[in-house]
Amino acid sequence: MKLQDYRFSVAPMMDWTDSRCRVFHRHLTRRALLYTEMLTTGAIIHGDRERLLGFDAVEHPVALQLGGSDPRELAQAARIGEEFGYDEINLNVGCPSDRVKDGRFGACLMAEPELVARCVDAMKGAVSIPVTVKCRIGIDDQDPEVALDTLARGVVASGCDALIVHARKAWLNGLSPKENRDIPPLDYDRVYRLKRAMPDVPIIINGGIPGVDEAKAHLEHVDGVMLGRAAYQEPWRLLAVDQDIFGEAAPHVTMQDALEAMMPYIEQQLAQGTRLHAITRHFVGAFHAVPGARAFRRHLAEQGVKPGAGVDVLRDAIARVGARAPAEAAA
Repeated sequence: MKLQDYRFSVAPMMDWTDSRCRVFHRHLTRRALLYTEMLTTGAIIHGDRERLLGFDAVEHPVALQLGGSDPRELAQAARIGEEFGYDEINLNVGCPSDRVKDGRFGACLMAEPELVARCVDAMKGAVSIPVTVKCRIGIDDQDPEVALDTLARGVVASGCDALIVHARKAWLNGLSPKENRDIPPLDYDRVYRLKRAMPDVPIIINGGIPGVDEAKAHLEHVDGVMLGRAAYQEPWRLLAVDQDIFGEAAPHVTMQDALEAMMPYIEQQLAQGTRLHAITRHFVGAFHAVPGARAFRRHLAEQGVKPGAGVDVLRDAIARVGARAPAEAAA
């Protein structure tokens, strides 16, 4: 992958950024790099691979995020991911959830930078596609100046192609996973300093970035920006990515156009036995702050969950929505 491909990405979110979500996001931006939700090595090696790893070709470019800490298992899972056609393999060293910590992967690995470096080395030896790492600036009582630098230099020496840094500490002792998304203060300057110290390494910043305008400001200091909750909760913001970040036309002008373009995909999914709600649950924030948005959400919540609900339910919901004001569309 080229450095340009890292300029804007949509963060992996456990239990949310499934294939249907990514197809939706791809209808809003052709250029953003999309990530799967984190999948553990054990699930990939021993589970239903087609169900876990299968994705629609329209999702490219798409990266597979792995959770694990055994170099051999990560190498095997990375190889499987490459065989499925993913464009990148990403190692999660930033998730603070309890189930992640108990499994010895995610943010707790910030305390074991040498192990992380061995994991990257094993994955690089197993695949020909890029291998990247997503991490925090530190955990618990670690000094972020030391912790982030140590991890970064170790994984880069092992061949890591890019480093995605969530610009907060993770407090594994004392804060819940939800609190870890908001309470530890953001320190964007720490990520900027890492980029200055490692000018030849692609550095992508993540954490608390509310929209495309703010992303453009960060690109003055780092190589790429990853949007997380803002992209999921207010997906209409992604309509501006291709124009404002890459200087290219968006795939669709309005959210209504994007959802209409998704109809054949949705009908195909329904024919395969997928329930409408499994797809439309990702549309909840599609019309945030637009007249009729509440009626849109209510209609999907009431009608989209019913057995046999089809695309007519979505079209009826869209018909309840007005136009986004020009100033809002550019926000």
